[in-house]
Amino acid sequence: MRNSVVFKLAELFCGPGGLALGAISASISDGERIYRIKPVWANEIDKDACRTYARNIHNGDGGNVICGPIEEIDLKTLPRFDALAFGFPCNDFSIVGEKKGFNGKYGPLYFYGVKAINIHDPKWFVAENVGGLKSANNGAAFQKILDDLEKAGKGYKLTTHLYKFEDYGVPQYRHRIVIVGIRKDLKLKFKVPAPTTANKHISAKSALENPQIPPNAPNSELTKQSKLVIERLKYIPPGENAWYHGIPEKLRLKVKGARMSQIYRRLHPDRPAYTITGSGGGGTHVYHWEENRALTNRERARLQTFPDDFVFEGSKESVRKQIGMAVPPKGAKVIFEAVLKTFAGISHESMQPNISNGNEINQQASLKV
Repeated sequence: MRNSVVFKLAELFCGPGGLALGAISASISDGERIYRIKPVWANEIDKDACRTYARNIHNGDGGNVICGPIEEIDLKTLPRFDALAFGFPCNDFSIVGEKKGFNGKYGPLYFYGVKAINIHDPKWFVAENVGGLKSANNGAAFQKILDDLEKAGKGYKLTTHLYKFEDYGVPQYRHRIVIVGIRKDLKLKFKVPAPTTANKHISAKSALENPQIPPNAPNSELTKQSKLVIERLKYIPPGENAWYHGIPEKLRLKVKGARMSQIYRRLHPDRPAYTITGSGGGGTHVYHWEENRALTNRERARLQTFPDDFVFEGSKESVRKQIGMAVPPKGAKVIFEAVLKTFAGISHESMQPNISNGNEINQQASLKV
């Protein structure tokens, strides 16, 4: 049996386990040894997400998931780890909501990742956030975060990139900043993995129908649609939204100043889905391109690349929130595989980071909505 190099992974703000699922799916061999990742403990404040993570990532063992506010956890007492993942809460950095940044409720929470690194000196970490993070507080918040991460612990070499996950096999336009840090004393350089599906995006229809979702798949409850919504959807073509000019006057929304592109927006069957979100009122649930209805949570999970046997715990709205806030496991896997290849000394197709020194994003990496 070949020897294994196993990185023990800790995770903060773990959500339902998108990052973790990508991590445990990644495995690399150099011919002599197998490099892989093993989650050892995680933290999350949402109780349903804790149950989801424990069920799917730790085979139901809730003891490995510390459920509660990160502010109340003594990080010094937790088991040591080799790697840290944290998709720190992004509400205050989102381009959709108010840009409160460090003045918001969630902005300062990234520092608990820095604190965990200071205490445990992991060999590497992966941090994830929305693309809007770069512009928060006129760029000052982003630079502060990068400076703190670079100087944390023994010091880390950062590689920061705005990933367009549709270019990595995810059937969804989802753009996220991912920061990979490797401890400087290890003298390793992480390279951004090259896109795998840049010229062959996976469409929403292909993702949802190839193969068909099993009829008994969990989290497949339908949303009850009112007659008014059903009538409105009948006039909205694939890819269009509630502001489509062909909708009869009596069915149009009477909301002043509201022109959000995702309101009653249908998927286009031949393109990736638009970004799946975890919250929002009527008209934000993502709508089928042909059937006059919102997607089920199972369909949303498919577009996020969760397998059909991944069971989300909680109410229908809680599950929707978990799915929308998660990192697509398939996209995460590509990044974790690149990390493992870095440690194994295995080269991989790569590209230059599109964020340099924390203050430049190439025009080609602009956000798509």
